[in-house]
Amino acid sequence: MRYSTFGRRTGLRVSELALGTGNFGTGWGHGAERDEAKKIFDGYVEAGGNFFDTANGYQAGQAETLLGDFIAAQRDDYVIATKYTLGTTPADGMARTGNNRKNMVRAVEESLKRLKTGHIDLLWAHITDGVTPMDEILRGFDDLVSAGKIHYAGLSNFPAWRIARADLLAELRGWAPLVGIQLEYSLAERTADRELLPMAEALGLAVTQWSPLGGGFLTGKYRNGSDDSRATKLGMLVHGEKTARETTVLNTLFAVAAEQGSTPTQVAIAWLLHKARRSSTALIPILGSRTREQFDATLGALTVELSDEQYQRLSAASEVELGVPHQQAAEMLPALSGGHDVRPPVVPVS
Repeated sequence: MRYSTFGRRTGLRVSELALGTGNFGTGWGHGAERDEAKKIFDGYVEAGGNFFDTANGYQAGQAETLLGDFIAAQRDDYVIATKYTLGTTPADGMARTGNNRKNMVRAVEESLKRLKTGHIDLLWAHITDGVTPMDEILRGFDDLVSAGKIHYAGLSNFPAWRIARADLLAELRGWAPLVGIQLEYSLAERTADRELLPMAEALGLAVTQWSPLGGGFLTGKYRNGSDDSRATKLGMLVHGEKTARETTVLNTLFAVAAEQGSTPTQVAIAWLLHKARRSSTALIPILGSRTREQFDATLGALTVELSDEQYQRLSAASEVELGVPHQQAAEMLPALSGGHDVRPPVVPVS
């Protein structure tokens, strides 16, 4: 396992793959029982992993509880990220959801108890609620950092314009800075290429990438209609082969896997790692295995070294249209530079 700092805003050292704990527990009616979850945890730590991603609502709180038990003996060796915003159980109502400070503080106190720790290394606002002002969220983060309850803060599943505004607000007001963002990203889902990833690279924000296998789509297991019950259960978290682009992605992925003598799963993760090693900021896929067998198979991605040609082929097959105004700017670049080639900066301008 390789390591990097968590973006250009921190000296926090994290492994190149994070372990997601959304399958730790069975509070959602599916997932991993305690013994299986511990096997996954042990396998990740044995491979050199130190970065765990969880949330107050994963498996109705069971994920945090199990993770808290597993890390107890060596708490300071690990980087623990959790989230607030969504309720812990379906019964949680208006007072126990949202981005507001009231819910933030309450959720953090409850997460600390489940995790059996005195601090959270990284707190994410899980998803934008569309009503809480950005300065309220940031001031709440700053208070928690000052109190020692959290060390760092970031935004998960927020639009780029809100993140950019938040970044500037924190800087101007001297509050604890945002250090990262979390978003869905894979060969199956690359719309973050339009705004979110260029913004993160320009601002030095780390990026953690959930669903790196498109909910299992990139394994190929749903291609022939197999395991359809799980796909139905997970709903929007699973991509499908509905367009020519998705067929091209799978065909290219399978071809490269055959060339490598590996699996589509491993190549899909290896493509993300290859991209991360070309970036000026940290791009960290989050693995979310349900069994130790799945985890071991996925971890094989660390031994896959894609050629530049294979990486480019996968990138071309999965690319998305950049849309307005990005496409026009790209097409007009020769005119914008007076017909000359102008080498862009290593780090994109912000």
